[in-house]
Amino acid sequence: MSVGSSEPGKPVHRRADDPGGPEPGLPILILARVLSVRRAIRAGAWALVAAGVAAPAVRRRCKLPGGLVLGAAAAAPVALVVAVPRSRARDVALCALNMWAYVAAYEIPNDDHEALQRRVRIDYPIACDRVLGLGVPPTVRLQRRLATAGSINHFERALVWCHWIWFAVPHCSLGYVLLRTPRRFESAAVRMYAVFDTGAAFYWAIPTAPPWYAARHGRFGQGEPVAVRRMMIEYGEQFWGERWPELMDVLGGNPLAAMPSLHFATSLMAAHLLWDTGPVAGAVGWSYAATLGLALVYLGEHYATDLLAGALLAETVRKLAPRLATPVLGIAGRLEGLRG
Repeated sequence: MSVGSSEPGKPVHRRADDPGGPEPGLPILILARVLSVRRAIRAGAWALVAAGVAAPAVRRRCKLPGGLVLGAAAAAPVALVVAVPRSRARDVALCALNMWAYVAAYEIPNDDHEALQRRVRIDYPIACDRVLGLGVPPTVRLQRRLATAGSINHFERALVWCHWIWFAVPHCSLGYVLLRTPRRFESAAVRMYAVFDTGAAFYWAIPTAPPWYAARHGRFGQGEPVAVRRMMIEYGEQFWGERWPELMDVLGGNPLAAMPSLHFATSLMAAHLLWDTGPVAGAVGWSYAATLGLALVYLGEHYATDLLAGALLAETVRKLAPRLATPVLGIAGRLEGLRG
């Protein structure tokens, strides 16, 4: 019997040069290659996340092109879906990355302020507000009737604070949804940040000046200049003192981004999302949105036209969200599949 043959109960002995049969290590080799590819995909995804975080932070120092910064920042949330499995922590991180990208998109047009001033639209919202105000823009009408020159009363201070706390309201509303009704959080976050992202696109396409800027450049009056006070600045200097210029550097990243009003649009979306969790939270949300709308117009930060556009944006996103849910979830599933 040859060396390669075998009898029942006896081990098989194969010559070293015998090519027959599969290599015993081949399945392990295939598995190792698959794992290696998956590790490479995850490593690449983490690299994209890191680039998306870093690019907006160093864009001015390194003079990065705006398109490159936006591309890197927008890729970061997508890459995070590939990098880590779904969890509550990942959901929160996705929201943070999306807002980081939004802030970059909001600020970049103002990196070259002179170029932005050459593109800014000033007159069309004034014309619209004159129609809405029956000949007098609502901001001018409110300040003439209720404000006292040279002072900030308690009512105006309350409106300023209503404006300042907006920076936390959309995100705190989502946090409440996450704690109260976690199953609603994913769709709620998509709707909220879709409002932010769509609004940023308008800021690039049609940079529009707010009322205080138009008045400062003599565009409000019909034959004579009309003053519009920016009460947030007046009260901010009183309340914050020496810290105010630093705060304004953070809050005022782009002063020529008035159309649509994302303050109002996101507050309306927050009111809808809170209402879905219960009537008490909903009542708080709607009361805040109404008060903020008054504050934005009265304080000279936005036109009534900006608020209408913001409301249209919020309602459009809310109506389209159910139709877009299936394709968005499908894309998310494919991204999850890349991780293996």
